[in-house]
Amino acid sequence: MRRRNWRFHHHHHHHHKSPRWWLKVKAIFAQILVPLICFQLLRTLILPTTFDLILLTIMVVTYFSITLRLI
Repeated sequence: MRRRNWRFHHHHHHHHKSPRWWLKVKAIFAQILVPLICFQLLRTLILPTTFDLILLTIMVVTYFSITLRLI
C-alpha cells in the first residue's frame, strides 16, 4: 500500500486563538457579572427605571456573549 502524502489531505484551518490573558480576563469578568446581574435584577424589580432596565440588558447580553464564546 502506498502512503498518502499528508500535505494533500491535511486542511490548514488557522483558528485565531485568543491569548491566555484574554481568556482569564473573560472568565473573571463572567464570574463578576453573575452577582452584579442578580443585584441589578432585584433593583430593577423593586424600583424599575429605564436606566436599570438598559443596564440589566447590557449585563445579561454581555454575560451570555462570554459564556457562548461570541466574544
